Amino acid sequence: MSNFSKTQKIRKEVIWTEGGVVASQHRKAAEVGAAVLAAGGDAIDAAVATSFAVGVVEPWMSGPMGGGMMTLWRADEQRAETIEFGMRAPAGLKPETYPLEPGHKAGDLFPWTRVKEDRNVYGATAVAVPGTVAGMDLAHRRYGRVAWSELLAPAVTLAEQGMLMDWYASLMIASATRQLAQDPDAAALFLVDGQWPNIAGWTALSDARLDQKTHATTLQRLAEHGARDFYEGESARKLVEDVQAKGGSLALDDLAAYRATACAPRRIRYRDAVIHAPSGLSAGADLVMALKLMEEGFTPGAAPSPESYASMAAALGSAYRHRLDHSGDTGEVAQAPACTTTFSVVDRHGNMVNVTQTLLSMFGSHVVSPQTGMLLNNGIMWFDPEPGRPNSLAPGKRCLMNICPTLGQSGDRMFAIGASGGRKILPAVTNLISFLCDFGMDLEEAFHTPRLDASGPSGVVVDEALPKTVQAALRAFGPVKTAKATVHPYAFAVPAAVMRKGTRNCGVTEVMTPWGDAVHEDGDGVGV
Repeated sequence: MSNFSKTQKIRKEVIWTEGGVVASQHRKAAEVGAAVLAAGGDAIDAAVATSFAVGVVEPWMSGPMGGGMMTLWRADEQRAETIEFGMRAPAGLKPETYPLEPGHKAGDLFPWTRVKEDRNVYGATAVAVPGTVAGMDLAHRRYGRVAWSELLAPAVTLAEQGMLMDWYASLMIASATRQLAQDPDAAALFLVDGQWPNIAGWTALSDARLDQKTHATTLQRLAEHGARDFYEGESARKLVEDVQAKGGSLALDDLAAYRATACAPRRIRYRDAVIHAPSGLSAGADLVMALKLMEEGFTPGAAPSPESYASMAAALGSAYRHRLDHSGDTGEVAQAPACTTTFSVVDRHGNMVNVTQTLLSMFGSHVVSPQTGMLLNNGIMWFDPEPGRPNSLAPGKRCLMNICPTLGQSGDRMFAIGASGGRKILPAVTNLISFLCDFGMDLEEAFHTPRLDASGPSGVVVDEALPKTVQAALRAFGPVKTAKATVHPYAFAVPAAVMRKGTRNCGVTEVMTPWGDAVHEDGDGVGV
């Protein structure tokens, strides 16, 4: 039985505004993006600034050493686009470096057959070619109006100050202490005498901060020398030296050859709505499949019903099985926390974007590059270490991602939405699209409506707040487990969205995130 209160209610207020809005998993990062909008920047300018800022204040979630995608909307052209900046396996990677341990399962996000010493999960051997900096650079060159150096300046300032070590930060570090202690540079950055930082007393306040001055120096160099320094300049040299010194295969040629790409998203009609799902090796194809099955599976009523939840669970189950067969993503439901962040932006002109970026696991490879001051990704874990499968590990190969930055047009409303949470991302985005498009909810109602998760091979996890009739309808698809929506762990992923109706905008983040917030550029209402 759960130890948690069943009567406590937690809410986030959603305020509409004529100005732009940034909704991010961390309020400080949202404030950075909102300030860019207030100064006349485009939604893409705000997204670039938010991306680098959130890499400082949520360093275990994402940052320059990771990868991801964004799906954006250009209001004047009425056109959607996906910018792909996923990670790649280094060209010099040797599959034989990752010998299997038959009969054992890996213990992190993906239950592949375990690799000896978890070399694909932890340490420099797990590091893939990062893409986030290239993705932000491409988006900025295509649509940005504010100087690159100005957009990175707030992140430099945040890193010089160091992130505040509150109770939530301490909780995140505590969850990874054992692995962080294995890398001297990670231990020096995040731990105190090899142990996780003390959480302040029950009623005490703390102003302890992380020392991120080296991170700040790297960001300052990128601000002054441009994004390509990360791939071909001094920053690239330092990164490669650090990775190779710790046993990884990342090379200068890998960085120099890396490019982000701009692609047309997957566009479908869903009932009376138009959905722009991300292109490429994302969960976009699975979202399209699930929505098509849901459109055939039920007729919306006034509110979500046992039938609508059951149809959604069945559709997500079919999409999951299709992903297994064709994408190579196999095994049981992941139990470890995913290391991803998502944020959405809309400006006063109606341009909008969702960015979902990641290091993959919480704290990525649990290794810090000492010369750059940044956590390194563990993108190699995205590959199935078993040979001969669609997603098998191979040199130079692109990583398959679960991320799903999505746009939707429903009537006179448009929204940008994404989520973090590994395999739970697709169900979260699907739930919310259904609430918005099938039942006409606004963002506030949709984000406060209980969700389900169907991201495993059998069974469904439902919010305990859902009626017993919903749970009964779902039992036709396998075992049903209930979970409470809490701060940690997040049983139903962590979404963030913005919406525009006419000339007015709003935004919201997952209700349970203590750091997440929607911040307005005009300073009106809560969130500023």
